[in-house]
Amino acid sequence: MAFTDVEVQEARQAIETGANSADFFRLGLIFSTDVEDRGPDYIEAHKWFNLAAMLGSQPAKAYRDELALNEMSPEDVTIAQRSARDWLKENRALLQSAQEKEAA
Repeated sequence: MAFTDVEVQEARQAIETGANSADFFRLGLIFSTDVEDRGPDYIEAHKWFNLAAMLGSQPAKAYRDELALNEMSPEDVTIAQRSARDWLKENRALLQSAQEKEAA
């Protein structure tokens, strides 16, 4: 299944307006499958699954681990983890808001 750039944009906007683990997970699914017939982007998918897992998503943790084990080199995993950390640095307040919503 190919996702469109519009679907990617909608998923990103959902995160900007109050992310939850489902929003992060959705982006992980999008990037792990296909965007506009360009193929999967496992580094980007791992990043979003990692962020969803941080918010408690067990399916995201399983998908992230499967990608790392079966589809990615150790270098790719490092890049994905760095990307997730960078996203966290830039969006700390947004993530705190998301964690509060998940806890409620």
